[in-house]
Amino acid sequence: MKEVSRQSTTVFVADDHPVYREGIARAIDACGGLDLVGQAGDGIDALEEIRRLSPDVAVLDLHMPGCDGLAVVRALTAEGSTTRAMILSAATDQDAIYDVILAGAAGFLSKDVTRADVCIAIKSVARGETVFGRHAQGGLASAIRRRAEVSAVRLTSREQEILTFVAAGLSAPTIAQQMHLSPATVKTHLGTLYQKLGVSDRAAAVAVAMRLGLLS
Repeated sequence: MKEVSRQSTTVFVADDHPVYREGIARAIDACGGLDLVGQAGDGIDALEEIRRLSPDVAVLDLHMPGCDGLAVVRALTAEGSTTRAMILSAATDQDAIYDVILAGAAGFLSKDVTRADVCIAIKSVARGETVFGRHAQGGLASAIRRRAEVSAVRLTSREQEILTFVAAGLSAPTIAQQMHLSPATVKTHLGTLYQKLGVSDRAAAVAVAMRLGLLS
């Protein structure tokens, strides 16, 4: 590991895959202007070491044992840490991208980017910029659109309960028995539910509700 220069950006890397972590570490160590100050293979060790070392940038895998990258980012943000976190992950799930950015991460890159791209991104994050890879940009945009759609759909507690029964495959008469309502009342609620979801049948209602995150 190089001697740290005052002008260099200090970097910490956490990833539970040793071969990948070492590859990123070597790239950082060989990159001008970056100094690798530590590594960890799990989230708990990473958080402890980041607190101790206060690196300029922490490059974190999203999924790690102990605690994941999201939990580390949230902890650093809550503590007012000066370390800027960048997620580097094989997973590019839109909700995960949204959540880590909301938690305070300064960047999100897919692991399929080159080592040179990682180093460039680290330098950008250190300058105060926010960096998204191509996959992260698309995933974040999709997550924002979907959450906006969800916020526009307001179901009552009774409609939500009926939706859950519909997703389970129960008929209107059976739902009426389960909820101690008349079949006519259940059908009225179903009509309102379909209208809110912009559908005309049960299968479409379930499909749209799942897409909007209204059903787990």
